[in-house]
Amino acid sequence: MPNKKKALGRGLDALFSNFEETDDAKDAVVELKIEDIRSNPYQPRRTFDQAALDELAASIKQQGVFQPIIVRSSSVMGYELIAGERRYRASKIAGKTTIPAIVREFDEEKMMEVAVLENLQREDLTPLEEAQAYNSLMENLHLTQAQVSERLGKSRPYIANYLRLLSLPPEVKEMLQAGDLSMGQARTLLSLKNKKNLPQLAKKTVRENLTVRQLEQLVSELNSESEPKKATKKKVALDPHLKKSEELLKKRFGTSVSIKGNARTKKGKIEIQYLSLDDLNRILDILDIQLD
Repeated sequence: MPNKKKALGRGLDALFSNFEETDDAKDAVVELKIEDIRSNPYQPRRTFDQAALDELAASIKQQGVFQPIIVRSSSVMGYELIAGERRYRASKIAGKTTIPAIVREFDEEKMMEVAVLENLQREDLTPLEEAQAYNSLMENLHLTQAQVSERLGKSRPYIANYLRLLSLPPEVKEMLQAGDLSMGQARTLLSLKNKKNLPQLAKKTVRENLTVRQLEQLVSELNSESEPKKATKKKVALDPHLKKSEELLKKRFGTSVSIKGNARTKKGKIEIQYLSLDDLNRILDILDIQLD
């Protein structure tokens, strides 16, 4: 969905703006002490590739930081990071004491939104982190799925599918976060009716390296087994006298006749089947019944 993707990109560009093409004082790049900066509390990413951070740190050590991070002044002390978590962490690994930054005036809502936008555009969040990011936006900004969809340029079913991951058991979430389970496998596991068996099936999926198609087949079989079997009604044998009467009536009327009787009350009913209005009139003639 290319249009959706462009909407997300434009939203992020509008929030950051291009500091190299503006003379506005608020976009001036300043050197800030790294020790005065705290990580973004709304950062959706929970795990960072250490090898990639070390590689970035080596580059920063040699060349410096080309793209400034974005921060806001903290109401308590120093600054809070808005965007640029990897550059910030890598700079600390590289032993840098300062880092180029742009100071912006962002409220809590905008700070959270930018943190999510930046990470989603880079597409390096795990499925679980992405799901938690959407949920965080909904809870903290009091947004609906439709509103999150509109703000981020994602379809509503896309958002809903990710949010469903949050209902997985903790141990299955760990497998998803670690990359042992894929998004497709996790979504298939959610369709298992007996949720108690989810962890066991997730372990089997990882252990046997099941494909999504194989897992879908297995889940379908397990769901079929767990469905309660419909109780079949035991057909009560008809009283011999009623059975004989039923046969005589069938011959008399030339159509299907059913007698249903209650052995205890001795009451019952007779059902005579007709196939058309002409057939009904034929039966009425036999009964010598004439309609006015």
